[in-house]
Amino acid sequence: MRHLKKLIPLLLMALFALPQTALALDEAEMVKMLETIDDRRRNSGDWKSLAILRQKEKGKEEVLYEMVIYRRDADDKFMALFLAPKTDAGKGYLRLDKNLWFYAPSTGKWERRTERERIAGTDSRRSDFDQTKLAEEFTPSYVGEGKLGKFKTHKLKLAAKEGVDVAFPVVELEIDQASGNILKTQEFALSGRLMRTSYYPKWKKLFSESKGKDVWYPKEMRFYDELEKGNSTVISLKKVDLRSLDKNIFTKAWLETKSR
Repeated sequence: MRHLKKLIPLLLMALFALPQTALALDEAEMVKMLETIDDRRRNSGDWKSLAILRQKEKGKEEVLYEMVIYRRDADDKFMALFLAPKTDAGKGYLRLDKNLWFYAPSTGKWERRTERERIAGTDSRRSDFDQTKLAEEFTPSYVGEGKLGKFKTHKLKLAAKEGVDVAFPVVELEIDQASGNILKTQEFALSGRLMRTSYYPKWKKLFSESKGKDVWYPKEMRFYDELEKGNSTVISLKKVDLRSLDKNIFTKAWLETKSR
């Protein structure tokens, strides 16, 4: 008994010296985390930025695209107008009433597209440039803790809710525990096949007068095609402007005039 009493403190010390494993996040905590991400990227007013896309395809020369992104988050409106290269100048995407439309000045016609549409054939999608609705569109489950470089992360698996049109129905996120920013995503088809891997190495915040607090955005995004190995797209967002836009911008007529 005397030996047992001596061992108990030693056993307790050894127990507390072991690495402590974080408890899994429950559903409410995960939803709150997604809501925070969505809120930080949403502006109550408007948004305008220049997007530079560098598209690399295996065996081909790099292609540089430039386009202006317009957003009105309060009304869920989105527009992308291409400036370069010359062959694509005047083309554009317009989201109205949950429908995504594509306009080609060469034909003068509008075509309805899905959220899976590759922007100008790159590895990017409309949702990469828009506000996020992760908490609204997906149901999360906890995968565990992880580490990405020097960053400790939370790993979440998201499944698209029934009836929601998204680019990928299953998404795995790695979220920086310190900043709350997304660092990596992997997106899957319903079959479970990995379609795209994305990295967000640079985040920036900008104060929004209309919102009354900061808006966060990924200054750089790197997308890797998992079906066509060797294909990738790097996007840089520049000249972000949160001032109010003309109310007529988010119309087919406005984009058509810019394409002439």
